[in-house]
Amino acid sequence: MKATNAMTAAGVLAAAAMAVAIAVPAGSGAQAAGVDPNATQALQRMTEYLGSRQQFSLHTQNTIEDLLDSGQRVDFDVSASVTVTRPDKLRAERTGDLVSQSFYYDGKTLTLYDPAAKAYATEAAPATIEDTLNFARESLGLIVPVADLVYRNAYELLMEHVTSAMVIGKSAINGVECDHLAFSRPGVDFQVWVATGGQPLPYKYVVTDTGTPALLSVSTVMSDWAVGESVADTSFSFAPPEGAKEIPFMRLDAGSAPSR
Repeated sequence: MKATNAMTAAGVLAAAAMAVAIAVPAGSGAQAAGVDPNATQALQRMTEYLGSRQQFSLHTQNTIEDLLDSGQRVDFDVSASVTVTRPDKLRAERTGDLVSQSFYYDGKTLTLYDPAAKAYATEAAPATIEDTLNFARESLGLIVPVADLVYRNAYELLMEHVTSAMVIGKSAINGVECDHLAFSRPGVDFQVWVATGGQPLPYKYVVTDTGTPALLSVSTVMSDWAVGESVADTSFSFAPPEGAKEIPFMRLDAGSAPSR
């Protein structure tokens, strides 16, 4: 992959299906009778807890399903470490089949670094994590791992146009007992596994595109949660390594700029 493409296409390929949980489909109605309040309450408890944390970090293992031209299904794997300090700092480092990149946001700028190409791109960014995630997705074609769950208003975004919500039962993810929750909305099914004891953290998240016959999914298993640990502000600022070359982002909205 050429360095210029690495700043755009790889970010889309690595987690494109994650965007469907944030996108709002047209023509959808109000919640249906199939919405179990036990499921929605568990989801709300998780999102409110995570949204109220000022600092957290975690590791993710993402499996992205795809189809070859022959019709055979294949899986691609991407692992990532994500660190968040609200309201205006985020870092994510991804390695895997499709992409190996580092994402830095320090409250003023957003930088994507490709160590294999020794190339990086930087843009002025909005003043909050939520606005920067929107800007990265809509203007640059970039999606941060588990971005859907990072928003402070994640519950409202996830529940918009939901027509079905249920508690599937108990499950263990890496030894942690979780409530397995399943939700459906036009074009998208998503499942979340939320810890039942102590901190109501998510440990697995699956998004399935039901708008296509292939029903492809992106599965994310989360581990190594650290909540409340202090992280130096310098961890979110990018310092170009010697010999690294700066290149421009290939913006999806050429000519526009983020609001500051």
